[in-house]
This record gives sequence, C-alpha cells and structure tokens, in this order.
Amino acid sequence: MAERKAALKRAPKRPELQALLEQAKTTVVSDEELLEQRASFVYGNAPKGSRITKESAVNSVKRIRVT
Repeated sequence: MAERKAALKRAPKRPELQALLEQAKTTVVSDEELLEQRASFVYGNAPKGSRITKESAVNSVKRIRVT
C-alpha cells in the first residue's frame, strides 16, 4: 500500500498547461488537418512488418468516410 500513497497527492499547479488547454478549446481543426491526423493514426498503429505505407494510409482515409 505504501507505493500508492504517492499517487494520492494533488497534482501540482501548471499554469502554462492550463493556458494551452484553454487555447485548444477554441482551436478549429480544418478538414485537411483532420485527414492528416487520421492518416498519421492509421500509419502509426499499423503492425510492424505490415505492407501499410504512409501513402496507402493517406489514400485510405480519403476513401473511408467517418460519420
């Protein structure tokens, strides 16, 4: 139980992080940026040794519609 006590402390104040979080709430993501993020997610989560390339990930996110 002694190992868990450190996790029960309150997180330190981080004003820089709080300011960034507030700024992120008002940021609008364009459709192009969203497609880039999806392609990056697909490529980054592909298993090692797979035939998925960055180009194939970009092509797939352009064809698949997420609703």
